[in-house]
Amino acid sequence: QVQLVESGGGLVQAGDSLRLSCAASGRPTFSRYAMGWFRQAPGKEREFVAAVSSSGASTRYAGSLKDRFTIYRDNAKNMLYLRMNSLKPEDTAVYYCASDSYSEYVGDYAYWGQGTQVTVSS
Repeated sequence: QVQLVESGGGLVQAGDSLRLSCAASGRPTFSRYAMGWFRQAPGKEREFVAAVSSSGASTRYAGSLKDRFTIYRDNAKNMLYLRMNSLKPEDTAVYYCASDSYSEYVGDYAYWGQGTQVTVSS
């Protein structure tokens, strides 16, 4: 089965940067599938962060995050990344990687990781 494992979360100060990683396994066709990042804060809906096409040539972002976050992938290593700059307390959430869609909608993704916690203090 397809497995996605996030890492790289932690506790940081406002203004700091983090890079989240998502390792994919379970099938030999990682490069065929678009992927995305979502996040969920306590008591809130899971929300779209960013997505990247299968080749990595195209990306999309939630409007409020476009200037600070960058999604990219390394297909040779079956890895997906999210670089987060200038972090704010409101970025605090569990961050999830997901596979098989370029969509901004949760229901369009077939596979999900377990999430990694990002906490930003001020």
